[in-house]
Amino acid sequence: MTNTSILTLDSVTLALPDGRLLFSDLVETFDQRRTGLVGRNGVGKSLLAQILAGRLQPSEGRCLRGGRVHYVGQHPTAANTTVADLAQVREVVDALLRIEAGSSQAADFDTVGERWDVRERLQAQLDQHGLAQLSWEHRAAVLSGGQAMRVALLGAFIGDADYLILDEPSNHLDAASRETLMTLLEGWNKGLLVISHDRALLERMERIVELSPLGLSSYGGNYSFYAERKVEQTGQAERTLERLKLERQRQARELQQQRERLERQQSRASKAARSANQAKILLDRKQERSESTAGKQQRDHQVARQALNAQVRDAAQQVETCSPIVIHAPAPQQPIGSQVVVLTDLQLPFARQGPLNARLYSGERVGLSGANGSGKSTLLKVLASQLAPAAGQCEVRGEAALLDQHCSLLPAEQSVLDYLRSATGNPDESLLRTRLAQLGLGAERVTLPSGVLSGGERLKATLAGVLYRDTPVQLLLLDEPSNHLDLPSLAALEAMLRQYRGTLLVASHDRVFMQQLALDGYLQLGEGSELHIRR
Repeated sequence: MTNTSILTLDSVTLALPDGRLLFSDLVETFDQRRTGLVGRNGVGKSLLAQILAGRLQPSEGRCLRGGRVHYVGQHPTAANTTVADLAQVREVVDALLRIEAGSSQAADFDTVGERWDVRERLQAQLDQHGLAQLSWEHRAAVLSGGQAMRVALLGAFIGDADYLILDEPSNHLDAASRETLMTLLEGWNKGLLVISHDRALLERMERIVELSPLGLSSYGGNYSFYAERKVEQTGQAERTLERLKLERQRQARELQQQRERLERQQSRASKAARSANQAKILLDRKQERSESTAGKQQRDHQVARQALNAQVRDAAQQVETCSPIVIHAPAPQQPIGSQVVVLTDLQLPFARQGPLNARLYSGERVGLSGANGSGKSTLLKVLASQLAPAAGQCEVRGEAALLDQHCSLLPAEQSVLDYLRSATGNPDESLLRTRLAQLGLGAERVTLPSGVLSGGERLKATLAGVLYRDTPVQLLLLDEPSNHLDLPSLAALEAMLRQYRGTLLVASHDRVFMQQLALDGYLQLGEGSELHIRR
């Protein structure tokens, strides 16, 4: 395959409406290699993707596009009303409908172009990928998150785009749909950029590009290659910075010693001159020469000091100044082995399957598995008392908390700091700010309305509200918690959950994430009437 550059960033800078500079002077080319874009939450990945797609103009610089770009955002249902809208073929379908109704407008024929069979092609894709019950005119609002993303992706693949930009495409997809996505991406032979924290998906990429406060850095390999090189580069940059700091300290000591020696020499020469009873004119000349020597030495010292300070600054700029993400695990007070959840002939609302029976015990760590639509999110909401069962009994003993995939606990108009104060019942603002800072939410972000934050920032704020309650959580319910979290935050969440000693029930299609949690087993939601723990 010829790696032809299709998208080019030329000194691109983006400043936010509040004046904050998100990134500046980005220079990069994106060719036909399957490329993954990674970076911490809030660094600007999604906004950069919109600039690349032509949906957002940079504050400075420009983006050159060598073809048609098809962009799929994280929340495809937000601005779409039908399946045709989700697939981004509504404009063509509407033009076809007008032509079929008798329109002879040249604009309608130009819009259709060669795509007279777009409805048939879309339906064929829907049929082929398990969505035969849908048609182009179905309302998007009735689709699940996974269904909406699948439709949006199918629309991308039936289009005539030269470049695909997909923002977190595997979010909300079950295991089978994720494999289908990866197969489709591997079969795509044009330009591709995927913004993702899905390590299994990133492993399939041919190049990883990282956006950080230092700018864009390109790594010519998959995720494993990137992770290895990133550790090496970070370690090398930190060692170089430490070496230069030590060199600066050594130089400062030497310069101080030189000054002290010169001062002693001047003092001895002055005493000797006075005792020799030399003429004043000779003493003055010696004093001038001494002061000239001292002045030159001082200037040389200043130049050397400035040069080394510049080297330290340059080295410091190569070290990404990001604090590690820290998440504290709550300490539930409940005897190990006691029953926490008892489900007896439980019939879930909106579900077709038979009644469920299961028991979960204190300290048990269980994954909840099943295809999209099998009722995983519904079961978690029933356990959290957010939904009533259709029939049967659901008994939860102890404090339960649900972190859902939409961060519904966090009002969009409320600041993160105010939310955490009310969610935890803790008035200590200093402690709350510290906890948020440890999650990577800085002082300038925690007072903003949460609706303006990135998906990852909102998720971390909601997680803080769940974990840091005054009353420890006995049953922690997590619904796709890895969605939207950046890679360092994922590692911190995995470490915290491995330390958590309460009862854990987590639903996720992220295979790598689930493997990191040291689970005791799985609750498999299926067609049967029993809920089985697969160990």
